[in-house]
Amino acid sequence: MAKGIHTEDTFEAAIEAALLDSGGYTKGAPNAFDATLALDPETLFTFLQSTQPKKWEKISKIHGTSVKEKLLHRLNKEIDLRGMLDVVRKGITDYGVKFDLAYFRPETSLNPETEALYQQNILTVTRQVYYSTKHRNSLDMLLSLNGLPIVTIELKNQFTGQTAENAKRQYRYDRDYKELLFQFKKRALVHFAVDTDVAFMTTRLRGAKTYYLPFNQGYHNGKGNPPNPEGYRTEYLWNEVWQKDSLMQIISKFMHIETEEIEIDGKIRKKETLFFPRYHQMDVVRKLVREVRQKQAGENYLIQHSAGSGKSKSIAWLSYQLFSLHNQENERIYNAVIVITDRTVLDAQLQNTIYQIEHKQGVVQKIDKDSTQLADSLSKGGSIIITTLQKFPFVLDKIDDLPSRNYAVIIDEAHSSQGGEATKKMKEVLSGTSLEDALAEEADTEDEDTALDEIRRSMLSRGKQPNLSFFAFTATPKAKTLEVFGTKGIDGKPRPFHLYSMRQAIEEGFILDVLKNYTTYKTYYKLSKAIEDDPEVNKKKAARAIGRFLSLHPHNLAQKTEVMVEHFRQVVSKQIGGKAKAMVVSGSRLHAVRYKREFDRYIKEKGYGQGDRAIKTLVAFSGKVIDEGVAFTEPEMNGFGYKELRKKFDTDEYQILLVADKYQTGFDQPLLHTMYVDKKLSGVKAVQTLSRLNRTTSGKEDTFVLDFVNDRESILQSFQPFYEVTTVEENTDPNHLYDLKSEIDKTQVIWETEVDKFVEVYFSNVKVLKVKEQRKLNAYVDPAVERFKGLPEEAQDDLKNAIRTFTRLYSFLSQIMPFQDMELEKLFTYLRYFQKKLPKPNLSDRFQLTDEVALEYYRLQKIEEGQIALQKGEEGQLSGVKEAGVRYSKEEVAPLSTIIEVLNEKLGTDFKPADQLFLDQVKEDMIQDETLAKQAKSNTKENFRYGFEDIFMDKLIERMEQNQEVFNRLMDDDRMAGIVKEMILDEVFERLGGGARK
Repeated sequence: MAKGIHTEDTFEAAIEAALLDSGGYTKGAPNAFDATLALDPETLFTFLQSTQPKKWEKISKIHGTSVKEKLLHRLNKEIDLRGMLDVVRKGITDYGVKFDLAYFRPETSLNPETEALYQQNILTVTRQVYYSTKHRNSLDMLLSLNGLPIVTIELKNQFTGQTAENAKRQYRYDRDYKELLFQFKKRALVHFAVDTDVAFMTTRLRGAKTYYLPFNQGYHNGKGNPPNPEGYRTEYLWNEVWQKDSLMQIISKFMHIETEEIEIDGKIRKKETLFFPRYHQMDVVRKLVREVRQKQAGENYLIQHSAGSGKSKSIAWLSYQLFSLHNQENERIYNAVIVITDRTVLDAQLQNTIYQIEHKQGVVQKIDKDSTQLADSLSKGGSIIITTLQKFPFVLDKIDDLPSRNYAVIIDEAHSSQGGEATKKMKEVLSGTSLEDALAEEADTEDEDTALDEIRRSMLSRGKQPNLSFFAFTATPKAKTLEVFGTKGIDGKPRPFHLYSMRQAIEEGFILDVLKNYTTYKTYYKLSKAIEDDPEVNKKKAARAIGRFLSLHPHNLAQKTEVMVEHFRQVVSKQIGGKAKAMVVSGSRLHAVRYKREFDRYIKEKGYGQGDRAIKTLVAFSGKVIDEGVAFTEPEMNGFGYKELRKKFDTDEYQILLVADKYQTGFDQPLLHTMYVDKKLSGVKAVQTLSRLNRTTSGKEDTFVLDFVNDRESILQSFQPFYEVTTVEENTDPNHLYDLKSEIDKTQVIWETEVDKFVEVYFSNVKVLKVKEQRKLNAYVDPAVERFKGLPEEAQDDLKNAIRTFTRLYSFLSQIMPFQDMELEKLFTYLRYFQKKLPKPNLSDRFQLTDEVALEYYRLQKIEEGQIALQKGEEGQLSGVKEAGVRYSKEEVAPLSTIIEVLNEKLGTDFKPADQLFLDQVKEDMIQDETLAKQAKSNTKENFRYGFEDIFMDKLIERMEQNQEVFNRLMDDDRMAGIVKEMILDEVFERLGGGARK
């Protein structure tokens, strides 16, 4: 009796029952679906005859007995021409007779007849629909409106061993997207892949290229859905989203088609995208509308939506729904909706969206002339007004004169305001900026105002106005922004009204985590030193070189330029199929000018500006900079005007963009992979700047930051308020790779002969491997998979963990410096594909590149396995892979007070007593270190040594410039460094009250 309780059939039945009982649906008959027409004609005719009897009678007289056939022919032709969405919204006309194919709920209760017609819509849920005229293939579930297909659904039940990933695979490979039901725009508008825990959707099936979007509520500010004590985690779909009133609203007020013109091989082509709201977009709009309907005008709302959330779409949908919102007296709640944005595309998007929904022109008015134009629009009302931040004070002044009117003000803080830039320009004298002013810019712009700051000040100067509602969209709210726009909780603390977190955006794959590969300059140095033990690379030379770089002052940029250009050539240029770009964030406009000159000089000197891998730079800064009596401007240095820079940087001609504040925010370039930071960053500014890297694109799997100025802790603290918990990798020991390789070798699963054969084929000179070569790759991996299956379960887990750690660590370190050990590189390449063929309990819900795409883009790409360890409410931890169990031989030396004397005597050095001060200061710095103090009290001295080693290097580097000679000699002479470290360790451990000595 209970045999089928956990099957997909049971899951289907549960959804169907919910839609029939409380969702407003009727049961559809599978045999009523006509696969040739890909719709249910009898249900359509029932709807037309019952809602529009006079029109039916009229068309019947025209067509006679063939009325149904001819009407279906006309319908099919109209759908081909206009698309299903437009036909459902606006109906069709046949021989002058206009038929409505659906009725949508009216905004007011003034027309009860329209409400009655709305209730006559027939929504059907049909299970196991045979949709194909060629094959006997069935679809799990179809939701139709008056016989017209709207939603297709493939269902999977985890209890059967399958997940939504299997449903997505089924759509991609088992559902022919050329079948009429699945054709883009022609029939079904959205396709859902659902299991009992998660859901995904797409509006365009394209076989293997189909791209699915998560459609989940989010859980603990991350991906997925919260547990449901009443049943399935995905019940919100049929209880909320697919429910009649909800689906009808989505069709009428959310869905729309966007057309983009793109140039391919010199020809302009149109690309159409059908938008169905993501869950958080639908949720925020509906919750805001409900709140406004209840509280009316005069409230403020803060919407904290991360980059990658689709804010422009959310703003467009909210604008329209607020514009059409009425109160219980059937009066408009807002006389006008004002959108403040600097996005030039938003007005066109809004205009197009609203035209599709209402077929009305002139609803959206862009204010791009003068204040008179704005005054006219505000006075007339009844429209959505798009204007800029600069005109906002006038908006408030004008609204003061119209106290009886209500306005909704939507603030799109896509990036920082231009206020700071405008202020700077006013301060500039005609002769340009002086050297001192240019160098002081960093401090002036550190806490740059945002659009919300400007608006907040304007609001506070006037006091709260009952006829104004503010809806502020931002990814990075400041404390004061929260106080003014936030919603107070029961604890009295202001919070965002709605949240789509950075964590959720990353986990759902809409943006990349820019902190995954974050390397400070000190870490770069430590890694270079740590890798000395590798005999194939001259690491000592690299260590000395980077030690020299660290000693430079900010305005003397030559050596840092060498680090960046060489890193770009050796590592970054190979990313994203050779298309990766980098940004240098400099401390001031003068820094940017000097960097541009130094980069170009170095590139020319090395001959890097020629050939297939040529490097060219661009610089971005405002105004004029005077350096040593010579004036520099951005257009003169680049060779073209300000407005052309974005387009130029988008081409293959330019790879590196050097910026001074400009383009640190509000600049979207998906090919931007690496950022070199030579500027102090903190708080919101740090998040906005580093987030330039987070945009996704095909072939981009990660990002990389090399920071010359900031430490990990300050960056972590900057991101923490906007991203529950962030894990940043600590200083990592490259030699751990060899330890891991030994662990992998011990199992005898991976054979060197098979690895060699695999990489020989893999690195053959073909862009995409042919079928024959791909067969060989499998042949060289499969025997190892079989050997893996023969291991005990515990040994399998240990090997998986070792392989996963090895690939992650090698990927990370390959971002820092190019390895010369080809054996490691070959093993890394082999293990990437070996992992993919290991047996898994069920499909991963992480996005996976197909082999074809991976092969096309492969050049030392980083592979991340596993998720960031995010725990709600916990502080981020900086942890990394370290060498364990290493013992150092103790050397007896004299007390620290005579360290210089000991060094001179033992090593024949010529240090002066004055040099003692430098080492004493390093020692005192370590004694003041809280971390070391805790470690000393709870560890033996030998265990204490492990933490001491890293902090000693930190303190040494921090004081490096005070005594460059001592620093350099410690770096160059291992024996001398060992003596100094041992003497300082002894005294620090004793002064901190260390535990038992060994």
